[in-house]
Amino acid sequence: MGGLITVVGIGADGHLPPPSRGLVGSAEVLLGGERHLDLVPDVPGQVRRPWPRPLDALPGVLREHAGRRVVALASGDPLVSGIGTTLVRLLGAEAVEIVPAVSSASLARARMGWSAEESAVVTLVGRDVDALRRELAPGRRLLVLSSDERTPTAVAALLADAGFGASAIHVLGDLGGPDESRTTYPDGPVPRLHVLAIEVAGEGFASWASGLPDDAFEHDGQLTKRDVRASALARLAPAPHQRLWDVGAGAGSVAIEWLRAHPLTSAHAVECNEERAERIGRNASRLGVPRLDVVTGRAPDALAALPTPDAVFVGGGATADGLLDLCRDRLAVGGRLVAHGVTLETERMLVDAFHRHGGELTRLGVEHVTPLGGRFTGWTPARAVVQWSWTKESQQ
Repeated sequence: MGGLITVVGIGADGHLPPPSRGLVGSAEVLLGGERHLDLVPDVPGQVRRPWPRPLDALPGVLREHAGRRVVALASGDPLVSGIGTTLVRLLGAEAVEIVPAVSSASLARARMGWSAEESAVVTLVGRDVDALRRELAPGRRLLVLSSDERTPTAVAALLADAGFGASAIHVLGDLGGPDESRTTYPDGPVPRLHVLAIEVAGEGFASWASGLPDDAFEHDGQLTKRDVRASALARLAPAPHQRLWDVGAGAGSVAIEWLRAHPLTSAHAVECNEERAERIGRNASRLGVPRLDVVTGRAPDALAALPTPDAVFVGGGATADGLLDLCRDRLAVGGRLVAHGVTLETERMLVDAFHRHGGELTRLGVEHVTPLGGRFTGWTPARAVVQWSWTKESQQ
C-alpha cells in the first residue's frame, strides 16, 4: 500500500515536541481525526485527510497516497487503543513508525496517584461494556477508556448489577488539555473525551479460577459441571493468543472460562440447539466475555469454516461420525484435545481413541453431601465422566 507511515502522538492541548513538529510539518499527506487536524498549523501544499468513516475504507485512502510522505496524528500513545494498533495490523510493524506522546492512561494514573503495577487499563472504545465484568474485584483500581459521554452511565449500571454499586467512579476529562476536569460520577458534567478511574468496591462475585459455580451459568441441565470443568480446563491449558473450539457447548461454560483466563484468548462455542446458543451468548455477556463467538450449527459440518484451533473441547456429540478425527486433524501442532463421555457408547469410543492415539484417559467420579432425611446426610454420586485428553505432537 505504499512506503513507511509515521504515526505521531499529540496531546489534548495540541503540543508537539520539536521532533514531532518537524515530522508533521514535512508531511506531504497528514491524516487524523478532525479534532487533531485542527490542532496543528496549516502547511502550504500539504494534503489533509480526516479518517474515513467507516474506517474499513482506510486501505483505499492509503493506496491513494502511496509513495508520498504520510504522517498520521493520534491521541497520546497511538498504541493505546489507538490508530497505531490498526495500522500495524493492516500494514505490518515494519511499515509503521510510532512516535508516542504521553498516553491518557499515564495522565490518568498521574492525576489519581495510582501506580501502573496496582492498576489495570480496560478499553471500552468500540467494545461491549460487559467486557468490564471480567475485571471486577473488590479493591481493584481500573482505568477505563470510554467510547463517549454515555459510557459512565452504562458502567455505573453494570457495576450496580454486578454487586459493585459502592464503587467510586472518577471522570477525568480532556486530560492534558486547557479544559481538563475531574469530577465524581454522577455529580458533574461528562466531557466527550474522558477516562474513568474506578475504585471497585462491593460484594459481587469475583474469581478467575477455573471451575466457577454451576449456578453462575444459566442452563437447562446441559452443563459441564464445576469439578469436571476444572479438570478439562487444566488440560486444555488456556494461554494468550490461543483459540478454543467448544463443540457441543451446551451452556458454553468451558468456552467462557477459557476466555476469562486471559483477555487475548479467543473461542468459538458450537451448539446446534438455537435456544441453547442464545443462552450461551447471555452467559458470556454476564460473565464478562461478550467476545465469545457462538456458532449455531451441528458438528462436524459447523466446524468447516472455523480458524485453526489450539485446543478443542468436545463436551457433547463425540459419537458423531468422524468428529474426533476431524478435531485431531484440524488442531495446530502442540494443540490439546479433551473429550468427555457419560454414555457407554461414548466411553467405548474414547477408550478406543486412547488405545489408537495415546494421550491420557481418566474416569472422573464426583460425590456431594446431600440430606438423607432427619438429621442425617450422605454422599450422592454424580454421573461418572470419562475424559480423554490428547496433545498433537506433530502434523499428522
